Amino acid sequence: MNPVRVAQRSGGYRPTKRAAQCGRWRRSSHGLYVPWWVDSTIVEQRIVEAAAVEPGYAAVTDWGALRWLGGRWFTGTRADGSLIPVTLAADTIRAQPGIAVSEERINASEITAVDRLWITRPLHATLFAMRYADSMWDAVIVADMAAFNDLVAIDELWSYALRHPGMTGIPQARNAIVLADENSWSPMETVMRLIWELVAEQPRPLTNTPVFDLQGRHIGTPDLLDVESGTYGEYDSAYHLDGARRVADLRREHAFKSVGLEPVVMMAGEPGGRDAVAARIVATRDRALRQGRDRLWTIDQPDWWLPTQTVAQRRALSDVDRARLLAHRQI
Repeated sequence: MNPVRVAQRSGGYRPTKRAAQCGRWRRSSHGLYVPWWVDSTIVEQRIVEAAAVEPGYAAVTDWGALRWLGGRWFTGTRADGSLIPVTLAADTIRAQPGIAVSEERINASEITAVDRLWITRPLHATLFAMRYADSMWDAVIVADMAAFNDLVAIDELWSYALRHPGMTGIPQARNAIVLADENSWSPMETVMRLIWELVAEQPRPLTNTPVFDLQGRHIGTPDLLDVESGTYGEYDSAYHLDGARRVADLRREHAFKSVGLEPVVMMAGEPGGRDAVAARIVATRDRALRQGRDRLWTIDQPDWWLPTQTVAQRRALSDVDRARLLAHRQI
């Protein structure tokens, strides 16, 4: 719901100054109000309330623009649960609680209207979020999750970054693009991949690559896969501790082991942090290489399989195929 300013007299849809102070309205920002029952915890409502501060003169950018464009993983919250301000690209307003302001110069061609809200285009919003991310790892997560919803492709990001060499934070963004992947399905999958590559210092694993038996039957699609060693990685959130989900995970693990794949699992909130996970990755991979188990699996895709591992492949899908093949990703 769009916030409104107070009215001089009663009788309209806007509150008077007195009515705005009676508890039936909530102040969303300086001088703007919404009815008390409007839920400010809804991500899209936070974005609408921020954009209303200067309608027509400010554009939502950063994570807010990516969320408005359909980016599932851009929730506007940090790992500790605290809220990330909605960033507006404008030079006529000041920051206020919950709203950050960027005065960087922006070309008008970078701004577009989506569902009556002015936002910056996907490439600008993604690179902005990467440039101002708290760390390079966070910047990689931004790129991966923007690609998850096919908002940007890595080659598009790289080309865009090269065209804007003087932007604040561009070195971090460029370093992150090199590490980005178009087929990560969650932020924690990205974290596990970075641990695998940067902390454990092992060859970069494939992401969500379908595995088949030698007869061409699909066995499963692990989060990460090291083809050389036959090791696969899985991130298990608290959701995976549920009884029914756990049973399904055990069946999946048995299927992978039956064809010669060796698992390594990272649990949500496990003690020891990145170093403990990295040590387990190294040990599991070394063990798999020593054992040299029979390889009864392949990543060669049969003719009937329709690949969806890149942004280009997913963008090329028909609406029917997209709904059928990407439903498990809850897009």
